[in-house]
Amino acid sequence: MKKTLLICLCVVGFCLQAQTYSEKDFKQTVSQVNTAKTENDYETIFQKFSVFTSTKPSEKWDAYYYAAVAMYLKAELQLKKSPSTDVSNLNAIAGKYAHGGASSSKANAAETDILLGLIALQKAEIKGARDVQSNLDLASQMIAKAQATAPENPRLAILKAKLEEKSGNKEIAEKLFKKASTGLESKNASSNAPLWGRQLIPSMN
Repeated sequence: MKKTLLICLCVVGFCLQAQTYSEKDFKQTVSQVNTAKTENDYETIFQKFSVFTSTKPSEKWDAYYYAAVAMYLKAELQLKKSPSTDVSNLNAIAGKYAHGGASSSKANAAETDILLGLIALQKAEIKGARDVQSNLDLASQMIAKAQATAPENPRLAILKAKLEEKSGNKEIAEKLFKKASTGLESKNASSNAPLWGRQLIPSMN
């Protein structure tokens, strides 16, 4: 009986500790998305947010969204190091979490659409990828959806730039990257809007 009680107390204590950790660490982990440099950094961020999806119900969208962002950026980093790397698993995880966030909130629909567009474009760029055109079409659809509600979103400009790059329109892509850079620089750090994206702009990394 005493042993059972002790186990129960340990479980409760662990849960309380996890909740405290969640409350204390959530915003800090969001800020780490902007400063992460390595694959391990992104993996750590993903692990934290994957826990937050169940321990932070009031920020459920944010948790799913940033977990997806972390996996997407980890894949981007691997592709930057070696374009032939198979990042399909990371891409699939990013897509899964992005869709998880989409189902929990309509308030951040544009951010989700942009992220889904970036994930689709990344999927089309994976060496040996199938359904390349369908993923490019999906990216274009996400651009159209986000354009209707958030035309000045800097990550939308990044998505447009990357799609133009894919089409060989380098000059247009450069202008869009510049627009994204200006938009990210002018964002207030205290804003609730996501601030990540610098990692994807050639002139800023």
